[in-house]
Amino acid sequence: QVQLVEAGGGLVQTGGSLSLSCAASGRAFSDYCMGWFRHAPGKEREFVAGISWSGGSTYYADSVKGRFTISRDSAKNTVYLQMNSLKPDDTAVYYCAASQSYCGSRQSKYNYWGQGTQVTVSS
Repeated sequence: QVQLVEAGGGLVQTGGSLSLSCAASGRAFSDYCMGWFRHAPGKEREFVAGISWSGGSTYYADSVKGRFTISRDSAKNTVYLQMNSLKPDDTAVYYCAASQSYCGSRQSKYNYWGQGTQVTVSS
C-alpha cells in the first residue's frame, strides 16, 4: 500500500502560479505511476496530468497542456504539479493518485488517493 499527502494549494489570482506536491509513503515510490486529478463544484472529477514509473513519460489533459507540468523526485518520494497561467476554471480540489499497473488518464485504474488540496483562482 501507499499513502499520499498533498500540499501546496491556496488562493491565487488569474495568471498566477502554484506548485502542488504529493508525498508518498509505504511501498517503493518507483513502483507507481502517479496522476493528478481535480474536482470542481458541480462537475465530475477529471484527469489533469500523469507521469510514468520512471518519469520518462508524461500525460496531460488538453485543458492544461502548456500551462501545467508534472514531475517526480524519487529521492524524495514526491510528485509535483507546477501550475502556471492559472485561470478561474482551474479552481478545484486537486487529488494525487497512484497506480501500480496503469499510467494514464483513467481514474478508475488508480488504486490509491490522497485527501486533496484546494486550489482557488480568483478573477
